[in-house]
Amino acid sequence: METALEVYNDTETRSPETQPIKRRKKKSMVWEHFTIEAVEPNCRRAFCKGCNQSFAYSNGNKVAGTSHLKRHIAKGTCPALIHTQDNDNNQLMTTPYTPKSDTPRRRYRTQTPSPYVAFNQDKCRQEIAKMIIMHDYPLHMVQHPGFISFVQSIQPHFDAMSFNNVQGDCVATYLAEKQNVMKSLEGIPGRFCLTLDFWTSKLTLGYVFITAHFIDSDWKIQKKLLNVMMESYPEADEALSLAVANCVSEWGLEGKLFSVTFNHPASPSAVENIRPQLCIKNPGILDGQLVIGNCVARTFSSLAKDVLEKGKDVIKNIRDSVKHVKTSESHEERFIELKEQLQVPSEKVLSLDDQTQWNTTYKMLVAASELKEVFSCLDTADPDYKKPPSAEDWRHVEALCTFLKPLFEAASTLQSTGNPSAVTFFHEVWKTQSDLSRAIAGEDPYVAGIAKTMKEKVDKYWRDCSLVLAMAVVMDPRFKMKLVEFSFSKIFGEDAGKNIKTVDDGIHELFSEYMALPSPLKPTSEGGKADGLSDFDTYIMETTGQNLKSELDQYLDETLLPRVQEFDVLDWWKQNKLKYPTLSKMARDILSIPVSAAAFDYVFDMEPREMDEYKTSLRPETVEALICAREWLLENASSSAAEQMASAIIKSEA
Repeated sequence: METALEVYNDTETRSPETQPIKRRKKKSMVWEHFTIEAVEPNCRRAFCKGCNQSFAYSNGNKVAGTSHLKRHIAKGTCPALIHTQDNDNNQLMTTPYTPKSDTPRRRYRTQTPSPYVAFNQDKCRQEIAKMIIMHDYPLHMVQHPGFISFVQSIQPHFDAMSFNNVQGDCVATYLAEKQNVMKSLEGIPGRFCLTLDFWTSKLTLGYVFITAHFIDSDWKIQKKLLNVMMESYPEADEALSLAVANCVSEWGLEGKLFSVTFNHPASPSAVENIRPQLCIKNPGILDGQLVIGNCVARTFSSLAKDVLEKGKDVIKNIRDSVKHVKTSESHEERFIELKEQLQVPSEKVLSLDDQTQWNTTYKMLVAASELKEVFSCLDTADPDYKKPPSAEDWRHVEALCTFLKPLFEAASTLQSTGNPSAVTFFHEVWKTQSDLSRAIAGEDPYVAGIAKTMKEKVDKYWRDCSLVLAMAVVMDPRFKMKLVEFSFSKIFGEDAGKNIKTVDDGIHELFSEYMALPSPLKPTSEGGKADGLSDFDTYIMETTGQNLKSELDQYLDETLLPRVQEFDVLDWWKQNKLKYPTLSKMARDILSIPVSAAAFDYVFDMEPREMDEYKTSLRPETVEALICAREWLLENASSSAAEQMASAIIKSEA
């Protein structure tokens, strides 16, 4: 067999027709990795020195070139090159060949040789774990034949993964992200408010989603999912308090809690079990009074459920009529034709409702009500339509929509606003309570019956949450105590004064507790120490302190700000934190209290969310890792995309 040197020497004596071989012999470093050998008469092939794989080189006078040989050694397909690389070097490697000439040949002028990328099994496994987490894929997908075939077609050297492998990788990803979250929470200047969102499962297990709400150093309200805890006995009175205790211990929140809001309709004893969590190592929070027993989203859903239950027979008639139109193309065509003939101006489109989401039923009723004239005449145009709703039915539908409309608009605010203000829902709740009182006193027994059932739940929510909501109103410089006084006079009548005093006493007591807090929560007199006048400050306090107004009283006595639509209450406190150093810290914590424990896309749910069967089959630790890591990774991706967009805008403006 000829050696490479013999082949090259042989080319020197060939005829002019074979000179392309001669021109190529010293132009490429590719020959450091290949030898040329004759396999048949007039047929030579290039053999890789590393893996001995052969490639076409010449056949008679036809020469194959070296591009395919370069690809073999440049793109990491040669097993020998993969195994001989330095395992500790995970960075990109340059191609093993370098052209001797600074000027590339014409045929390669527009091509840049691809860098040789070292295959890294661990890196691939990390990316697969992130993919599974972010897209909520089942862990078992790594064992699916289709996935294995796909991966091997891309990288034959990728080792197959087991369920245990990918489970461990996902948990490792979660733990790494958890460290980042913990680090980000260390510098939060205020306290944390927790929400507990309760999910059920078909296995009678409960899952408590615990989210922390807080205001960061830039006075922006933030939230972060901390835990997804499985509760074997969710109906137990201590289930929620145990979940809170575990969360506080795990995340180091001792002494940093301010309030707890949960959506699960827990028993009074379960609520009382949570109160000590706020008191122990958490001074300055009104002896645990800041526990909201039911989130506003669940309250609205419960009220809507009562309304729909009261009108279930009428709603069924409407649903059947809508179903008749929407489930047949010919029926819908007749309905549209009749609507045009009657010149009904409504732009509403009929749609069937999802009975697990009360907003879809409300929208169905609204659309049908606006098109009631068409339904009333539809039996004349459509012989298949037998039972149109009666005039009494339509009157009841309008009454139902009257009750559902304010609930729908208020709940929609929860969806459209990432962190809705407690001030908004203070206004909504007391208006709802006032409207229901008038409806009960009205002459329509059907309307009065619905209003009475609803008012009982609104009254309970108000008793549980009015102090928290009112304190948030007081911390808004557009309202302060004035809105509390006005609304309470409408709600409580003769008892208004007593209830107003409860709020005023509570806000002053809380402020006193903040004044008594040690550093770093209490503002220090570093400026006084720096100028050597600390003794003078003490003298001023001793001689005139009794006559000086507190920050709180000074704030309350100042004129209300105009009610502009785009007012940012947090930004106002940021700008006035030097004027009100202690009060601003109290305002930061009060204004971070969430009014809802439900995720924005679940605010219209009729029942608690249910964990799917696949996740309930996993270990509780794995479920928590998958759900928490997914939210954190998606937040990071969203934040990164926002930063890139902002950077692009800045560059375009420049």
